[in-house]
Amino acid sequence: MTKQLQPIQQLKGSIKVPGDKSISHRAVMFGSIAEGKTTVEGFLTGEDCLSTISCFKKLGVSIQQEGENVTVEGKGLTGLTPSSEDLYVGNSGTTIRLMLGILANTPFQSTLTGDESIAKRPMNRVTKPLKEMGAAIDGNDAGNKVPLHIKGGETRGIHYTSPIASAQVKSAIILAGLDGEGTTSVKEPFKSRDHTERMLKAFGVEVETDELTVSVAGGQKLKGTHIEVPGDISSAAFFLVAGAIVPNSEITLKKVGLNPTRTGILDVLKNMGADITYQNINETASEPFGDLVIKSSDLKGTVIQGDLIPRLIDEIPIIALAATQAEGKTIIKDAHELRVKETDRIETVVNELKKMGADIEATEDGMIIHGKSSLHGASVQSYGDHRIGMMLSVAACIAEGETTLTNSEAIAVSYPSFFEQLDILSK
Repeated sequence: MTKQLQPIQQLKGSIKVPGDKSISHRAVMFGSIAEGKTTVEGFLTGEDCLSTISCFKKLGVSIQQEGENVTVEGKGLTGLTPSSEDLYVGNSGTTIRLMLGILANTPFQSTLTGDESIAKRPMNRVTKPLKEMGAAIDGNDAGNKVPLHIKGGETRGIHYTSPIASAQVKSAIILAGLDGEGTTSVKEPFKSRDHTERMLKAFGVEVETDELTVSVAGGQKLKGTHIEVPGDISSAAFFLVAGAIVPNSEITLKKVGLNPTRTGILDVLKNMGADITYQNINETASEPFGDLVIKSSDLKGTVIQGDLIPRLIDEIPIIALAATQAEGKTIIKDAHELRVKETDRIETVVNELKKMGADIEATEDGMIIHGKSSLHGASVQSYGDHRIGMMLSVAACIAEGETTLTNSEAIAVSYPSFFEQLDILSK
């Protein structure tokens, strides 16, 4: 699908961004392996999360969805049943990697596959430790690429030192350890997002966290519960940057998740000089949330690196756009993980923004952006990556002339109402 985008004079008003993708995935997954009923409020109805529902239905779980409300009749850790079909995860890396951890506890074989993007993404970061725990896994490229075949059963706890800070890797290992023998722990070089640890506690699981190490004892059971999903800060990021760079703008984003492991985007924008204020903060929920107000801002360049990267890895494409409108140089480093996302996000961000007139260059583990650039309309494409598509749509808001975006349908993966809400704010 191709979309013609015009520059926008200002953005004004209030919106509620879709539910957090990471939390929506986990609510359905954990509800499926819990005992009893789990209800989910604010579920993200994007394609990725619907893939998770589809996979667990194939594994025998009864799941009812009415818009943003989902009810899951849990079957317990050992109650899943074999699927007669392949488990198709679509475009969702979270679905496939966390499911591998759950399926490590099942005594039957499952086959997982996905779309063209998933077919290119490395899985050995998860399959390697799961094999150490006792799961039998094979597939393309010695079990590094889909389709993957996994047969689990009697797993044993391991103490794993992860070479990367990845919530997907950490979560898969911890989930495999829930029904394993002994204790399972994962140590990371930096702290990754902690939605799994928080939600497992809500399901009654004892989880220990000691600085960069997370541990669970095997033999624990999950109990069904109610999960309220806050707005996704990764989705809010696009409107935060839009509000900062489109002149004469003021946007209020309602009930956005403010988990400290995810708020790197707010720290960076503040450091760049963005006019952001917080309202109605709720710290009592297992996942804190609040309202964010962003106004047009004079931005300045910054350096983004080190332990900040895991807290904003998904937001780097839109941060790069913000940097094109900041005075001075912005350097992004230590973000090699971007090269194995839905696309090589370093190359796609640099190539597409260059088409629009940005002064930006790729490095091995990030990019260097020289601001401030005047952007112009161009023919650009998402490469099937939802975050690239949304970033380019925001860029079109401040570009001179018309921008043509190819593969705009990819945005529905995480933000089906994106263009509708952009249109509401521009009127």
